Amino acid sequence: MSDEQMAGGGAGPGVWPCLGYRDAEGALEFLTGVLGFSEALTVRGAGGVVHGEVRWPEGGGLMFGTKEEAVSGWVYVVTADPDRVHARAVAGGARVVEGPVDTDYGSRNVTVVDPEGNTFTFGTYRGTEPGG
Repeated sequence: MSDEQMAGGGAGPGVWPCLGYRDAEGALEFLTGVLGFSEALTVRGAGGVVHGEVRWPEGGGLMFGTKEEAVSGWVYVVTADPDRVHARAVAGGARVVEGPVDTDYGSRNVTVVDPEGNTFTFGTYRGTEPGG
């Protein structure tokens, strides 16, 4: 199966910029109330926002969540087969931070760090339907 076939079709972007906030609730207010994003999904847990999504009115989206440590950002990439990505990452000597793991919001994820320290999460979650 090709990488293109693995990603499959579906709604929403295939690559999501992601931000971590110590105060994700405050960030949500800023993103929606000040910048003009619209709230698409917010999953809250004991530690704060476990998974959040906002949509830009002209297209695209942003994922965010509560992080204890300052995180400048990471990239979420939609894939139909995160286990395959995990196997490739391990075989290639990548540093695997997490995974594969099933999340509370319905995704199967694997998170790796590239040689320069950038974080990538590959998962099955495609995002909410626009306007949903």
